[in-house]
Amino acid sequence: MSEQSVREAFKRQSEACLALGSPFVSRLCALSAERLCFGDPVSDIMLGWQGDASAVGDSVPLRMMGALHALVRSGDAPELTAVYPPGHEEISDEELWTAISSALKTHSPFILERLKGPPQTNEVRRAAATLPLFLEVSRQTGLPLVLSEVGASAGLNLMIDRFHLQLSDKTWGDPASPVRLQPRWHGASPPNGELNILARAGCDIAPVDPGSQEDRERLVSYIWADQEERLIRTSAALEMAAKSDVRVEAVDALDWLHHRTSERHEGAAHVIYSTIAWQYLPEDARKKGRDILHSAGEKATKDAPLAWAMKEGDGASPGAGLTLTLWPGGETREVGRADYHGRWIDWRGWDDS
Repeated sequence: MSEQSVREAFKRQSEACLALGSPFVSRLCALSAERLCFGDPVSDIMLGWQGDASAVGDSVPLRMMGALHALVRSGDAPELTAVYPPGHEEISDEELWTAISSALKTHSPFILERLKGPPQTNEVRRAAATLPLFLEVSRQTGLPLVLSEVGASAGLNLMIDRFHLQLSDKTWGDPASPVRLQPRWHGASPPNGELNILARAGCDIAPVDPGSQEDRERLVSYIWADQEERLIRTSAALEMAAKSDVRVEAVDALDWLHHRTSERHEGAAHVIYSTIAWQYLPEDARKKGRDILHSAGEKATKDAPLAWAMKEGDGASPGAGLTLTLWPGGETREVGRADYHGRWIDWRGWDDS
């Protein structure tokens, strides 16, 4: 990939961060696009990136942002801590870039190690966008749900019924939960279905163990440093997950789908789902995954239906598409759209799609 393509990846990430409510990380990305230069190990690796540095590829800007935030949280980089939130607003671009440039050199071994792996996020608010998809499956089948999440990270959003969620004027989950989600709701009324979960499981190629302090810190480091509410919410969800029975299997997505779809769940609707994860699979893997699901769908019955629910980027805007496929039948519909971080949901519904 060319140096210019890498700089463009930082520019686009800057625009995305600003749109998603993180002016500070937007500023960091914009400065990086303009001022990164060859001459230190970290910059040399990034500017000469072997692969797709963009958000739909290796997400190099977010790898770097996560590494810098991790250094700040560790206390090992006082030069960064001094220019990071909450004391960042009076810091000039020159002061900010001086601190970043110094960290890239001083802490290059740590940053280079972090650049080797993709960002690991588990945005809790995305659970609110999966809720109407699950409710629609419940409404149409009249059955309790078995959930299977692809790319589940720490498994936080598998605990959806243990959060407190409000869509429009209706609520679900645990009223006493420390995790409370209330996205802005637009469009049709939420589906009139029940959130009754019989079983749940998830897979991830590199899952986060919520019981491991090291894993938790890594996950939280990818949350943008000026979004305190997200940091608090994710920390609360991690505490819940550490005390729960929810665990994510470390396994390839296709192998896991083969296994999960081979099990028959009589008297329950099996929901395979993902939130901003499927889009990062290579195209060949996505095709094989679709084949696995369609093959399983052909065997679905009224008493053991299968659903494929997705909240994924689709090249359209605003936000990400909410799509649902139901078997028997195999009909697919876009039933709404949602903000990438779950701040709003625009619901069209199955009947109006």
